[in-house]
Amino acid sequence: MQQVIKEYLEQAKVGRKQVYKNMAVYPLLSDYSLSLEYILLDEALGSGVIEVTEVDNHGAVPNLKVHNKSQRMVLILDGEELVGAKQNRIVNTTILIAAGATVVIPVSCVEQGRWSYNTPWFHSEERIMPSRMRAMKSEQVQRSVRAHGVYQADQSAIWADIGERASRRAAMSPSMAMARIYEKDRSSLEEYLEHFSLIGSQVGAVFLINGKVVGMDGFGKPETFSRTFKKLVESYALDAIDWIEEGKDHKASKSEVTKFIQGTLACSLETHAAVGLGTDCRLESGKLTGFALSLDDKVVHMSIFARLDGVKGRSQTSRMARFSRRSENRVG
Repeated sequence: MQQVIKEYLEQAKVGRKQVYKNMAVYPLLSDYSLSLEYILLDEALGSGVIEVTEVDNHGAVPNLKVHNKSQRMVLILDGEELVGAKQNRIVNTTILIAAGATVVIPVSCVEQGRWSYNTPWFHSEERIMPSRMRAMKSEQVQRSVRAHGVYQADQSAIWADIGERASRRAAMSPSMAMARIYEKDRSSLEEYLEHFSLIGSQVGAVFLINGKVVGMDGFGKPETFSRTFKKLVESYALDAIDWIEEGKDHKASKSEVTKFIQGTLACSLETHAAVGLGTDCRLESGKLTGFALSLDDKVVHMSIFARLDGVKGRSQTSRMARFSRRSENRVG
């Protein structure tokens, strides 16, 4: 499986950076060939070909049930938010669901103060969890799947992160919903979105905030990245907005991106049976954490994040504003 990851990363070329304020995006360009046909969560929910519900009438915070009624596979991405039912949830890892299959998927709650039905089913508001929360969750899931074979996160840590960020952003709500943070910063998110655009053959991107690489998302084909581009940019921009240092000019160098990719190639790798189809590959080093979902020796989705120094799986968002000043977070 190491060779599968290596082949994917070595085929990717780093394009010209795009910058707005304290955030930079370096496109990843590739002719990588993934022949799988699938639809994404938003399209599947919008067309009614999948149903996402609580596992039963009582519900269970760390699990949801997905019934794929279509004749195509459905790809659900790590960190995507499902809204409705008894609590809003985010997905703990990327999952590929077979045509006609019913699968119980691992999730985490992002709405602490509600446990009652809004609707029987979940829908999408086209949001992905902010990138630093995804990084924290990645470390938590890594430990969980290694120790217990289940893709669980630290629910208390996620609630704490949301609460701290909501307090900083003046985005508190009665149910302490992550959604309120997005709503509060919507106008700023729109500003960031206006300054980033897709280019041809783009399968992914490396994202920098305050001059430092914070993460990378890549897919097996450009069509998937183009459909998730807006959601991903917003998930990183929400951190950029949170960490902005007015009056400071941070240089975002291509060399940092190259180091990050080289660091990914040097990560240790563990493989596990994926929740749905394929193989879940967990990547880890002292400075990086992440995963790749592969099927038939091809990468479907890869997410890699820079770790916050000294934080092993439990991210402390009160420290995040100081992330940009930590030279030790550079990947070398």
